[in-house]
Amino acid sequence: MSDLDLVIIGGGPAGLTAAQYGARANLKVLVIEQLSVGGQALVIDVLENYPGNVGIINSQGKEESGPKSGYEVAMDLHRQAESFGASFLFSVVTSIQKEENCFNINLIDGSILKSAAVIIATGAKPRVLGIPGEAQFSGRGVSYCATCDGNFFKNKKIFIIGGGDAACDEARYLSRLTENVILVHRRDSFRAQKALAKRTMENPIIQVRFDTVIKEIKGDKKVNSVILENVKTKETNEENADAVFISVGTVPQTSFLGENLNLNIDEEGYIITDGKMATNVPGLYAAGDVRSGAFRQVVTAAADGAVAAHNAAGYIDAINN
Repeated sequence: MSDLDLVIIGGGPAGLTAAQYGARANLKVLVIEQLSVGGQALVIDVLENYPGNVGIINSQGKEESGPKSGYEVAMDLHRQAESFGASFLFSVVTSIQKEENCFNINLIDGSILKSAAVIIATGAKPRVLGIPGEAQFSGRGVSYCATCDGNFFKNKKIFIIGGGDAACDEARYLSRLTENVILVHRRDSFRAQKALAKRTMENPIIQVRFDTVIKEIKGDKKVNSVILENVKTKETNEENADAVFISVGTVPQTSFLGENLNLNIDEEGYIITDGKMATNVPGLYAAGDVRSGAFRQVVTAAADGAVAAHNAAGYIDAINN
């Protein structure tokens, strides 16, 4: 016998949207979040590509304020989920087991929650490069979040490592804080969406170094320089640096699931689902960045959450009747 209808593990856009849809379906919903609600959305300075997030337009048709930040949208999603009756618990899930039609969710304090269905929406964390100096200077010039730490480096020389949407977004944000932004990418073109890549290339503040990798981060008490290598010529050079922002992808947060569920995951550790967000384990769903093959955007995470909760409600109805 389960205490809850639906437990959602993770409070990012996928989990928050799932909570809203689950609660609106009259399910007893609990969201378990480790840190703070919002997930990766919290570090998005301007969430300009979220549908309808175009700012406030006055009666003359002029924009009075721009699109909301990722933080503001996440807080809206949180309030909305709570308004429909979803509950929230800040804790860490250490493992999950399934017994017949009930999931046992084990928490770090030793307590166990029982739920008829579970949605995994734990997202992914920033991937590290693993180069010399990266761990040593983390928090002392090395960062994985421009909106979190950018203000510490106003008018400084900043390197950004990466070539996807997030790297281009962070380069644009940092270009407002300093006139010395260098974006380093190992390939000869960006992986980012074309409009974003074009804007980055046209930004006069951002210097782009294609075909280049960072080999080492050096310093004493803080970052002082970086060693760069051209991947084609193999030439290396050392340049002064005040900060290095690393944006080279993410790692799925699935280690707590263990092997006891026999859950299907891909070679990178992301959870495999069907179009209903269902995994190979009946009653267990995945949504957002943790899901294999996902287009990792706030809007698609929210859509995943809605689909997962809708189908979880159907599953719960089926096992109860």
